[in-house]
Amino acid sequence: MPISRRMVGTVFVGGALVLTLSALAYPAMLGVETTSANQDRVIANTQYGPLTEADRDFVVKVRAAGLWEHPLGMMAMQRGTTAEMKEAGQHLVVGHARLDLACRKLASELNITLPNQASPQQQQFVATVDSKTGKEFDATGVAIMRVTHGQIFPAIAKIRGTTQNTLVRQLADLANDTVLDHMTILEKTGMVNFDANNFQQTTPPKLPKDQMTPPAPQPGAPVLTLAIPKGLEDLNTASPTALPSADVK
Repeated sequence: MPISRRMVGTVFVGGALVLTLSALAYPAMLGVETTSANQDRVIANTQYGPLTEADRDFVVKVRAAGLWEHPLGMMAMQRGTTAEMKEAGQHLVVGHARLDLACRKLASELNITLPNQASPQQQQFVATVDSKTGKEFDATGVAIMRVTHGQIFPAIAKIRGTTQNTLVRQLADLANDTVLDHMTILEKTGMVNFDANNFQQTTPPKLPKDQMTPPAPQPGAPVLTLAIPKGLEDLNTASPTALPSADVK
């Protein structure tokens, strides 16, 4: 039976799934009990410019996003029921692998500690999608992914517009390209319920801090890397080119 827009909305807002939809709004300061209220506070002066609380928070969020979206993309590649869903999985995997490589390089330059595991909330996202089959797998995956990408999109713009650190600015440029590509490719599945999506983006549930914070890595543990599957090395994950209006000369 085909999935209707109404069914997608029902899958999206129903039951326990509602409790998990606030992927990137968490205090990302690993090893710190509370995040400073002053996100503009400079925590380090580097050769690339000052590094603020907000800059470091952004880098950790980018890393954490890949730790759950990459495996979810792998599932979509393998279990998606349509060519469009499988394509979305490819873009999620490749885009986040490239973004994560940039993130890890930046973190080593700026001495930022990165998590090796997603937060409990983010792990639940993956588990929720993994528990579905067939068309419901597709609909649930698209619903979660489109909301979380829509939530992070304005945060990227804010960092890009305010950071004085050139490396963070470069990461924001790449993150903007990647997220825009992912939103576009998810919309191509035809399963985005924009009414439900917009509601969830603007009214995320409030969850305990420990559910939204990725655990700190074990001392001395190697940094986990996200791989690009063989054959997808040349996949184009740049943001789509804007099409001019027909009346623009």
